[in-house]
Amino acid sequence: MPHLMPGLTTEEVRARKAAVAVLPIGSFEQHGPYLPLITDTAIACIIANEIADAYPVQSLPPITISCSHEHKAWPGTVSISSRTLYAIIADVQQSLRQSGISKLILINGHGGNYVLKNIVQEATVDGPRMALFPASADWAQARAAAGMTTNDHEDMHAGELETSILLYGSPRFVRNGYQDGDHTVDERPDLLTVGMEAYTTSGIIGRPSLASASKGKSAVARLVESFTRCLDIITDKRIGAGDGTL
Repeated sequence: MPHLMPGLTTEEVRARKAAVAVLPIGSFEQHGPYLPLITDTAIACIIANEIADAYPVQSLPPITISCSHEHKAWPGTVSISSRTLYAIIADVQQSLRQSGISKLILINGHGGNYVLKNIVQEATVDGPRMALFPASADWAQARAAAGMTTNDHEDMHAGELETSILLYGSPRFVRNGYQDGDHTVDERPDLLTVGMEAYTTSGIIGRPSLASASKGKSAVARLVESFTRCLDIITDKRIGAGDGTL
C-alpha cells in the first residue's frame, strides 16, 4: 500500500534536509460495513503524503493502532492505552532529535485520540517543538471548501468526510453500501462512558450517501493549504493566537 508508507531512501532524506517531520496517526477500528478498519490511518497518510509533496518535511510511517476504546463492541477493533500512545510519540520525537530533526507535527486521523492535545501541550513548554494538525477549524474549512453539507458533529464517523477522502485517495478501500448507509444522532452525551454502540447499530454516525471523490480531493487540497500556518508556527515564523493547532 504505497500511500501508507513513505518510500524514500536514507540518501533522499539527507538531500531533503528537512527540519520538520510529520507523523500520521490513525487507528484500527470499525467504520461500518463499507470502510476498512484502517480508514483513519489511510486518511492520515493521504494528508501527510500530500503535505510532504508540497512542503520540505520528512514523512514518517504511521502509527496504525491508537485509542479506539469507544468502538470496542465491533469485531476487529484494536486499541492501545493513551499511556502507550504517549510513550510511542515521545520515543519518536527523541529519535528524530538524534538525527537532527527537532520539530514534529502529528497528523491525526482519529478524533478519539484526545491525549494528543496534552502531548503537544507538554512538548511545547520550552517552545514550539510539536504541533497537532488538522485542528477543528482546519477540518471545518476543508468541509466548506469541498462543498460538504455536514459538520463534524453530525458527520462524526464513516460519513461524508471520511468516505469522500477515501473515494479520492484510495477508492479501492470503499465497498458498496455507503450510498444508503446514513445514520445520524446529534445527541450523544455519554459517548465516552457507554461507547458508540449506545448510539448506532451499524457503527455509522454520519451521512456517507453525500460522499464523492471530488469532495475528498477538494477537502485534502484545503488541508494542504491550511498546513502553511501550522508549519510557520512550529518553525517560529509566526506566533499568534491559536485555534487548537498547538
